[in-house]
Amino acid sequence: MARVMHVHTIDEVARRTGENLELIEVVCGTSDNIDYGEMIWVDNGTEEGIKALTDRGIECLHELLADIRTWHGGIRDFLRDEQCEPDVIERIMADVKN
Repeated sequence: MARVMHVHTIDEVARRTGENLELIEVVCGTSDNIDYGEMIWVDNGTEEGIKALTDRGIECLHELLADIRTWHGGIRDFLRDEQCEPDVIERIMADVKN
């Protein structure tokens, strides 16, 4: 298996893909949503750290979002299932690609 040589912060993933940053944060908030080892936590000296995705992690993110968009209720129901606050759901839905 090849070793990971670089990762992408979720901020950069959002910028490059045009996906809503808060949506990506919600997806990455649960490690079950991205293949094991494709999302890592980077210690930057703060309590929060930084989450980052490998190239395969970005593919997993795209695959999951594409799948969610086919569900009845789509992104909105996914966000509800993830127990997001109503104001977060509305902010994401106002910006999300349909």
